[in-house]
Amino acid sequence: MAQQDTGQQHVGVLPVDGEGFVVDTEDCEERELAFRERGVSRPITVVGNPVLHKECRDVTVFDDELLKLVDDMFASQRTAEGVGLAANQIGVDLKVFVYDCQDDEGNRHVGVVCNPKLVDLPADRRRLDDSNEGCLSVPTAYAALARPDYAEVTGQDERGNPVKLRGTGYFARCLQHETDHLYGYLYIDRLSKRDRKDALRQMAENEPRYPVVAND
Repeated sequence: MAQQDTGQQHVGVLPVDGEGFVVDTEDCEERELAFRERGVSRPITVVGNPVLHKECRDVTVFDDELLKLVDDMFASQRTAEGVGLAANQIGVDLKVFVYDCQDDEGNRHVGVVCNPKLVDLPADRRRLDDSNEGCLSVPTAYAALARPDYAEVTGQDERGNPVKLRGTGYFARCLQHETDHLYGYLYIDRLSKRDRKDALRQMAENEPRYPVVAND
């Protein structure tokens, strides 16, 4: 999808496949660029900021203000070199996340989800993947965390249309991680006390590579 010369361009409502899942792997470069070029990069909130530790408000109004937020989120995500970003990570108390993430097969996924909910999967579809995880709001820190290697999320796009998406491997981890953010959980909240302490130590010992909001 080519970028049009208008500030009002809408680059999402994405097509769906035969099972009703969003097709978010097409025209990724053009779509991400269009979002990002309209946006302004904002600093990232870090662990300890109250906005990260409570459930965000549902999105109920799908207007130009929300579209501008989405643009800014894509710009901020690119500045921080992330693969996903929740609205509260730039200080906004709304259930929105954006993503630009590859799955384990190397397919790039780009999209927006408002009011996401993880689908509760049956036990036979919960094979755990114990891989390293990091977070822009816990800069420079990484820890192994077991998560299901397949995830389904329902929600709405930036225009309020219902969406359903799924991911495997690393992309499944991204969907779970970003949804967690909007309900007040960081990945370190799912670690043992020892591993959480180690992640915070890593953060304290290193400097983030992108602008962050200092906690008072």
